[in-house]
Amino acid sequence: MNAPELQVQSGAVVALRLFDIAYSIDLSAAEKLWSARSSMASSRTQLVATPAKAVAFDVPPVLLTLDAVALTVDGRDITAGVTARLYDFGVVALALKVPVSQCSWSDFTKLFNALDQAVGPGAQTELWETLLAGIHASMAAALVRPTLSGLQEDYLLAVVQQWSEPIKAMALQERIDLAPLLSGERRTLSEGARSDLLRQRFSYYEDDLVVLTWDRAFIYEPRSDSDVADVLEVANAQLLELRYYDELLDDELPRMYDLVEETRRSLHLLAPRRFADLARKLYTLVAEVTELTERVDNALQVTEDVYLARIYTAALELFRVPTVGAAVNRKLAIVRDTYAALYEEASSARGNLMELAVVLLIVIEIVIALLQH
Repeated sequence: MNAPELQVQSGAVVALRLFDIAYSIDLSAAEKLWSARSSMASSRTQLVATPAKAVAFDVPPVLLTLDAVALTVDGRDITAGVTARLYDFGVVALALKVPVSQCSWSDFTKLFNALDQAVGPGAQTELWETLLAGIHASMAAALVRPTLSGLQEDYLLAVVQQWSEPIKAMALQERIDLAPLLSGERRTLSEGARSDLLRQRFSYYEDDLVVLTWDRAFIYEPRSDSDVADVLEVANAQLLELRYYDELLDDELPRMYDLVEETRRSLHLLAPRRFADLARKLYTLVAEVTELTERVDNALQVTEDVYLARIYTAALELFRVPTVGAAVNRKLAIVRDTYAALYEEASSARGNLMELAVVLLIVIEIVIALLQH
């Protein structure tokens, strides 16, 4: 006989939406602002079950607890808890968490997909913008050079902490079908599509399981720690910030080429100064982008925890973070080379100007001497 359908005794479905809101965020100032404006708690995020020497945040982000919100999901009115996590490199991660208990696996999958339809990227909702506006208003003084880039990332997490019966990870994969949850598809996938969808699977103990995809993840963690979810959020935050600088440099490079061409056409006496001014602007851009990308790259320090490191590395690869980072570095190299060339041209132009001045002085001296005789 077929085994009865597993029940989710306790768990949650979580929708993440990340926004780039500033060049950087003064986290100490943010904590003070929040404590002055709200009775809700704020805290510095630390990984729960992982030793600090194994995996740690370079600069622990600030977690803010916001007021719960009412949602209509699949025709039902439900309440979702809301948090906002502020990263020092200018990203805020908003999270909607709907607790789940005493729920069949099929209903859990249905709720998960319904939440995506209600608040996902294809949903017609102003909820995220409303929450973001509240963060902007309350944290304005802590935002260093606020931006309105419009860039965002979204991610869905299905978290199970306890099943209706004890079960190991190997047996769990035989008892539940993860494909509808991780793909959002109602139709049956081909074997090739299923294999590719479930390729990124991880277990450390015999009773835990993590499966990653591009925009969704399933997490079975009976010890109720949130380390995997926190690591996936960091990877999304890194992707968002690198995408911002990739687009910034995409916009800046054509403008840089136009300025260089315009400056090179300047044959008057101020040409050396123009070369030097443009070189300084490019150097400032390189310095700022380099500083922020290094902070993004070092957001999470992974040394000894092999399991969490594998998940983190797989998430970075899956989200194409190294690819976007490489694109940013290539464009930075172009800007650096242009800066070096402009600096050389400025120095050369100054040298030519000095030589011209010396020649003119000699000519003037000769003319004066001839006139005196």
